[in-house]
Amino acid sequence: MAAFQRTCEAPIMTYVVTEACIRCKYMDCVEVCPVDCFYEGGNMLVIHPDECIDCGVCEPECPAEAIIPDSEPVAEQWLELNREYAASWPNITRKKPAPDDADQWKGVDDKYKQHFDPNPGGS
Repeated sequence: MAAFQRTCEAPIMTYVVTEACIRCKYMDCVEVCPVDCFYEGGNMLVIHPDECIDCGVCEPECPAEAIIPDSEPVAEQWLELNREYAASWPNITRKKPAPDDADQWKGVDDKYKQHFDPNPGGS
């Protein structure tokens, strides 16, 4: 029997973190990621799109619902932000406590313009 050979490559999918993470920065997603593709900024996390294996285990773990597949139309604007900051922020592999006021920021719209912090996180 001849071996199956792929004639075209399937598109590589990834998950991205959106502005819903800003000032919430829950880290339940970090704890379940099998490939450690999360990176920590001052007040949010991002996913390195070239490291994500599209397993999807992080998405349902996020209390802020800040993680979406890149196949969603709104994801395009967040894909480049995730790629850019994953290149300069430190990798995070263990869950840390969320900010004390995280629950107050959960569900707040349009946080990027006023609250995004481009500085690396960690301490």
